[in-house]
Amino acid sequence: MFNDKVILITGGTGSFGKKYTETLQKRYKPKKIIIYSRDELKQYEMAQEFPQKNMRFFIGDVRDFERLKMAMDGVDYVIHAAALKHVPIAEYNPMEAIKTNIHGAENVIQASIYRNVKKVIALSTDKAASPVNLYGATKLASDKLFVAANNIVGGKQTRFSVVRYGNVVGSRGSVVPFFNKLIQDGVTELPITDIRMTRFLITLQDGVDFVLKNFERMQGGEIFVPKIPSMKIIELARALAPHLPHKVIGIRPGEKLHEVMCPIDDSHLTLEFHDHFVIKPTIDFQSTIDFSVNPLGEIGKPVNENFEYSSGTNTDWLTHEKFLNMVNTL
Repeated sequence: MFNDKVILITGGTGSFGKKYTETLQKRYKPKKIIIYSRDELKQYEMAQEFPQKNMRFFIGDVRDFERLKMAMDGVDYVIHAAALKHVPIAEYNPMEAIKTNIHGAENVIQASIYRNVKKVIALSTDKAASPVNLYGATKLASDKLFVAANNIVGGKQTRFSVVRYGNVVGSRGSVVPFFNKLIQDGVTELPITDIRMTRFLITLQDGVDFVLKNFERMQGGEIFVPKIPSMKIIELARALAPHLPHKVIGIRPGEKLHEVMCPIDDSHLTLEFHDHFVIKPTIDFQSTIDFSVNPLGEIGKPVNENFEYSSGTNTDWLTHEKFLNMVNTL
């Protein structure tokens, strides 16, 4: 579905944008891939990595509606990956996170409708479900904006959906490269926030593949959640450095012990498919849509009352071997 199409990726110079671009170039023949981001150095470096003639690089910020409107001229599909994602930094700089993650989301929505983009998928996070930190709260607001946007498109073709998944193994700023750096530096112990802490883990390629598939599945208004494994942070540390002891340093500002991707309060809206969940819109004015059957013919069933998809109660757990296999694919 991406052959001869124009795709725009906000925050496209990040880990996800680069892997998404690589995958599009390998599997499809897109007419254009537009990388929209505000860092000229990263764009310069990415242009060396992707010298194909169908690449376009737009300097711009999602806070800038007029620039977004210009960049989206002729665009078929948008992936909204731009965000301020670092939990403690967002706690310390709340207004900056709100400007990018909430106001930026609104600008992407309005520009997409104005340019009659076909489909838009916004990337979310497990931290948006029952948030306890500002980053999660801004992403929850963003999710709500993108879901509700389907109710204001009028006669336009534009449809919006959200993809929510857990921690990406090896992404910039995540725990794996942090621990690996400490190990390389010769530390005598690894810092652990809490021995009970768990996280959902997914590889970058699996995240990209999930987003690609959901462009085919989406009807507008869904929050897509993949079924992925969990791991205790202390087991992750043991897998990376079995020879090192640990030092418990306590939970950082805004952190949870366990992450949730389908909260219990949304169980009445949640459908289970063979490899993912769909959270239906809270308010759906497009009442003709049957979310239990998607355009690929996949069938979903309502989950049980009080169902919650949490990294702490997940039934799929990573062994050391499986986790290291994930790391080795990076």
